[in-house]
Amino acid sequence: MGPKVVEPSLNIDERGCFSRLFCEQAFSEIGIEFNPLQTSLSRNTAIYTLRGMHDQPEEWAEAKLIRITRGAVYDVAVDLRPQSPTFLKWCATILSADNLCSLYIPKGFSHGFLTLQPDTDVLYMIDRRFKPGHGRGFRWNDPAFGIDWPNTPAVISDRDATYLSFEEPAQSDCI
Repeated sequence: MGPKVVEPSLNIDERGCFSRLFCEQAFSEIGIEFNPLQTSLSRNTAIYTLRGMHDQPEEWAEAKLIRITRGAVYDVAVDLRPQSPTFLKWCATILSADNLCSLYIPKGFSHGFLTLQPDTDVLYMIDRRFKPGHGRGFRWNDPAFGIDWPNTPAVISDRDATYLSFEEPAQSDCI
């Protein structure tokens, strides 16, 4: 299985709405086996801030559920599983605080996003504890992936801007 957009079920009344953001049973019913152990937040103040492309390889691989609590992002996942029929293919979706959708990204995928609004908060639910020193990254504009980003990044960290391409030796220690 690859990444999957999860649309919320909304209970709407005169007060607004209520939605369950994660339910192990409901996720299992749509084919997602996910047991989060860690929750993290990425706060991004500027529009067109790019983070990625990041992953944890092999035995440190992480499955993630990405949700936006404020703002909006263009969220991207790239299949890095060599035996997969979609190896090196990417998928993307717009996640926002307004649409309340989330993106489930299974192990074996690289992940990145570009903010589409200023002051965007990205919430990550992750199925394992982070292991420093085992992360890696690849160029956001790597021709091996051919990601069609909606805009050129205005803000990008030195580390993310200087990652090598997929064809070059991997770099580690991304956060």
